[in-house]
Amino acid sequence: MTSGTGITAEALRAKLQQDLAPTQLEVLDESAAHAGHAGADGTGSGTHFRVRIAAPSFEGKARVARHRLVYDCLQVFIARGLHALAIETL
Repeated sequence: MTSGTGITAEALRAKLQQDLAPTQLEVLDESAAHAGHAGADGTGSGTHFRVRIAAPSFEGKARVARHRLVYDCLQVFIARGLHALAIETL
């Protein structure tokens, strides 16, 4: 499903795979649960995501540093309208 922002879980997943080579990865579009909230674009997709990820590059890094790696990787999507990103690093 394409959203008003054009951002999909598949696009985020591909970027994370490319940049971080995760050993575990789950990307969920939770936008529909945030309808009417700040950042929602009315389409029910493409604005609010949850990422569960484990990657070798997280080894020995604090939680904030792991989250920064994910945010930096997905910055292009944030610039395009990704409003909320819940990150669970494993």
